[in-house]
Amino acid sequence: MTKNVHCRFQALTLQRNWGLLYRAVLWATLGVSMFTFQGSALAQSRSHATEAPANVEMNSHHLSSDFLQQLNTSLVSLANEVTPAVVQIMVTSYGPVENGRGAGDVALFARQRGIGSGVILDPDGYIITNAHVVEGAQRIRVGLTTPSSSAPFVHRTDSEQRILEAKLVGADKSIDLALLKVDAHNLPTLELAATRAVYAGEFVLAVGSPEGLQSSVTMGVVSSVARQPDPNQPAVYIQTDAPINPGNSGGPLIDIHGNVIGLNTMILSEGGGSEGLGFAIPAETIQFVYDNLRKYGHVRRTQIQAVAQEITPTLAEGLGLPQDWGAVISDVAPDGPAAAAGLRAGDVVLSVDHRRITGLPEFVAALYKHSPDKIVQVDVLRGPKKMSLVIPALQDDDKREDLTDLIDPHELIGRLGVFVHDFDDTARDVLSDNVRIPSGVVVVAQSPELNSYTSSLRAGDIVHNLNQEPIKSVHQLRSLLLSIKSGQAVVLQIERGGKLQYISFDWGD
Repeated sequence: MTKNVHCRFQALTLQRNWGLLYRAVLWATLGVSMFTFQGSALAQSRSHATEAPANVEMNSHHLSSDFLQQLNTSLVSLANEVTPAVVQIMVTSYGPVENGRGAGDVALFARQRGIGSGVILDPDGYIITNAHVVEGAQRIRVGLTTPSSSAPFVHRTDSEQRILEAKLVGADKSIDLALLKVDAHNLPTLELAATRAVYAGEFVLAVGSPEGLQSSVTMGVVSSVARQPDPNQPAVYIQTDAPINPGNSGGPLIDIHGNVIGLNTMILSEGGGSEGLGFAIPAETIQFVYDNLRKYGHVRRTQIQAVAQEITPTLAEGLGLPQDWGAVISDVAPDGPAAAAGLRAGDVVLSVDHRRITGLPEFVAALYKHSPDKIVQVDVLRGPKKMSLVIPALQDDDKREDLTDLIDPHELIGRLGVFVHDFDDTARDVLSDNVRIPSGVVVVAQSPELNSYTSSLRAGDIVHNLNQEPIKSVHQLRSLLLSIKSGQAVVLQIERGGKLQYISFDWGD
């Protein structure tokens, strides 16, 4: 990956003078000059001294101005160096829409357009972004940053920007990361700061395309380095007060060295805009997922077939646990490697591979980044007794999570108002095990087509017959529908929740 020497020089200058620069900015914000501060201290220590010469005031103001100018120059240089590697992502997709008919089990999908951000990590065109930015994408385009114009409000059309078609290499929805590839070379890049610690109070920039405004830069600090917004989910984020808005998703959180310490992912907001509660996926996690997606197209995780959860004071009291913090094993698969090694429900996890566990996020992270097909050493506390267990690790390839992942815009049957998919191994993995007839065509989502004949089909339905003709594929279903004449009755035999039923309607023009 390329390095920006000038950016690093400016960043080092900023870091070296940071203490004085920070005070200068603070005093300037409060309307208090450095001279006032220093002059007050001088007056207290020399209460009987004569008045300071006038040139002292002038030199102090000049010093303050110099510090502010250095800060300004460093920020401008940093922004100019990092923005070329931050791209705008334009997506045409099928996504969920509000369903006012009250049928909560119907997946209603329609064509949508969305905008997000991404970071170029490899000069040959590999771009990391959020999975939710490209979810259900039919077409993905990437807009490279254009040179600054002398007219700040000039609108640039697509023909004036460098727009590249992108393909999806792979995605991990559980972590909300996706990898894109464009056909280009020698692109500017940013580096992941995956090996250094991040600290609360660090100065950061958030770069992206909020509300479609490409190459926007906002400033703030790291508010927390290990925030867990959802206590039921083990994911840990960097929290920042740098303004983040819709469209910033997938953009980088930059440190003063010009490196990526996180990928801006979500905000907590009642009104939908930035309220200073932004969250970014840490660079260490990005690096792990990026390497897996680029090499395998999916994420290879380690699993021991055991489930843990966060210990709360109430949980600890009710279960009689020896501590009211950390992670406790809540379930162990009977025939899994963890059970064979002696792990039990109620065990308090002390460490994994000698990494201290203070909560659920650390437990998940330790397994998440562990090499598959190797043993895992888990130290637990069972009552007053400490135990060390050696558990063979299994490889758990990331799989599709639900039927919406199977949506293909080319498999939309508009006259029925549904997206469908052949009943193949992929569909079988998603569907439950109680399928009575393992063949046919699976309904993966409903589409609000105005000329559709029926809204009775639901996601998860399996179409087995059309007018008593067995259905084996999407292609066959299309062919049979084309052969039906206007006014003819149509009867579909479907399977829903392991039960067979008929859906009938008249075929119109």
